[in-house]
Amino acid sequence: MASFNKVILMGNLTRDVELRKTASGSPVASFGLAINEKFKSNGETKESVVFIDITVWGSQGENCAKYLKKGSPVLVDGKLKLDTWEAEGQKRSKMTATGLQVQFLGAGNGDIPQNQPAKESASRANPVTSDAGVADDTPF
Repeated sequence: MASFNKVILMGNLTRDVELRKTASGSPVASFGLAINEKFKSNGETKESVVFIDITVWGSQGENCAKYLKKGSPVLVDGKLKLDTWEAEGQKRSKMTATGLQVQFLGAGNGDIPQNQPAKESASRANPVTSDAGVADDTPF
């Protein structure tokens, strides 16, 4: 049977990013994400909040630690992971997510670098000219 593990989450950091290094020196960042959902129940608007811990590896994790702080809005593309452990003789578990790509959604106040939505947009905004002087707008 085939399986597929992908999650896309958008929310705000619940705490500042914690950056650590593994024994081999690989950077790993972790932060909490709050995802708010508004819905109507019996004509009344209600709000539900889901909290999930995110882990991001490598240079992407270093960038998260450098530019994000509590309250920062982000879009996380990643996969779900079930963490299990034993505490005080009882088995515990918690659903977490590993962020494969983190998009910073800041307001552009200068602290957070603005992401290009796609290579095509960047090439059209700043066309590269060849030796013949013709603009090359190839998106790759």
